[in-house]
Amino acid sequence: MTTLTPSTITAPQLTIDGRVCGSSRHLAVIDPSTGAPFIEVPAATPAQLDEAVAAATAAFPAWRATPLGDRQALVGRLGEVVRAHLDELALMVTMEQGKPLANARGEIGAALRQVDFFTGVSIETEVVRDDEAARVEVRREPLGVVGAITVWNYPVLTAMFKLVPALVAGNTVIVKPSPFTPVAVLRLGELFQDVLPPGVLQVLAGDDDLGRALAEHPGIRKISFTGSVPTGKKVMASASGTLKRVTLELGGNDAGIVLDDVDPAAVGADLFWAGFSNGGQVCAALKRLYVPESRFDAICEAITAEAATVVVGPGLQEGVKAGPVQNKPQLDRVRELTEGALAAGGEAFHTGEIPDGPGYWFPTTLIRGVAEGVPLVDEEPFGPVMPILTYRDVDEAVTRANDTEYGLGASVWSPDLDRATAVAERLEAGSVWVNQHPVVTATVPFGGAKQSGIGVESSLHGLLEYTAIKVINVKR
Repeated sequence: MTTLTPSTITAPQLTIDGRVCGSSRHLAVIDPSTGAPFIEVPAATPAQLDEAVAAATAAFPAWRATPLGDRQALVGRLGEVVRAHLDELALMVTMEQGKPLANARGEIGAALRQVDFFTGVSIETEVVRDDEAARVEVRREPLGVVGAITVWNYPVLTAMFKLVPALVAGNTVIVKPSPFTPVAVLRLGELFQDVLPPGVLQVLAGDDDLGRALAEHPGIRKISFTGSVPTGKKVMASASGTLKRVTLELGGNDAGIVLDDVDPAAVGADLFWAGFSNGGQVCAALKRLYVPESRFDAICEAITAEAATVVVGPGLQEGVKAGPVQNKPQLDRVRELTEGALAAGGEAFHTGEIPDGPGYWFPTTLIRGVAEGVPLVDEEPFGPVMPILTYRDVDEAVTRANDTEYGLGASVWSPDLDRATAVAERLEAGSVWVNQHPVVTATVPFGGAKQSGIGVESSLHGLLEYTAIKVINVKR
């Protein structure tokens, strides 16, 4: 058996109509731990997008007519393929995204749980009337061709979040991965062609122009997008010309509120990882922490104790717990927000170590002495930095936590679950967790309030996002 190393990675290709194909255009993919390209993959042309849409359109009638159980059986086989290639896919994710190899394996494991859930779910017909005069049924029907645009922080997971329920629901799918992390998702496309009928799933890499063309294409019925709020608005505008349905899972500036009965030592590690999992590059990460004045120093000490254990380095290096920022524009953004907070009087009371040399490195950074009005507090940093703020009473903390255009997630921390739940009910977010943050699973709907998104992913609710209601009304 060949030992998998970066040098064994072969550039995956586009997949269109059951075929693997190259392109006249290419994308250089950068290893963020070095800042240098490590592989080049094909980028789809406009003609290839048209070809993929035509293939997906032609495949749709037979796929929608395939019984649900048979579709689920094929999707289950996709899961078997992923399991068989888990090591290969994890290596690709680490090389292109930067996360430690164990975390990349964990990402793929989470993606497989999507398969496990959606291959066991049922889509029921609702009978709203059945009497001597009429029978009225509400059915759920697939939409047609779905365009799935994914993000760079969890490339395989976000792709599987979309393609698995979309296929189970009876749609055909075109996946466009982020141009920063196309490698593992292109490889999924290659592997899946051996399981699915031609045209049912295709994967096209490309830059932002391809994403715009996908959202605008008249042959596509729905766009499912994960990414930033500004890009989500552009996707929605592009989709509006043909009134496509959209699911938008967008950014967040999640607040956590620690109540005054918390034992700092008991929650310090969990609070740290709530903000710094995946190097802080998580849409629903804890990004603003509100702590009562009476617990502030103790909470800061407890979080710092965990931060001090974190080794930052290349994802293939033994013992590393956090990798680099994934791309240069995001690194520049994190630096800008952090430097702005320090210039505004903030104190970096913990700054971790980073490797010498090239790569998109930023130290694990904890900041205090800032408040609303500072961009690091008001905006989404999406990197390894977190501000910790003080409050005097819970009403004040809730008001400040809610005073944002974002509404993806939030959390409350207290051993008194009734008290914590009462505070959670007042927070304006799509998901509010108690004594944890974030928790996103296949069985629970996940989506945002306010400008953090439209619609949900995961669970039966997420599956139904890939269907349209059709009423059958029979007069007797």
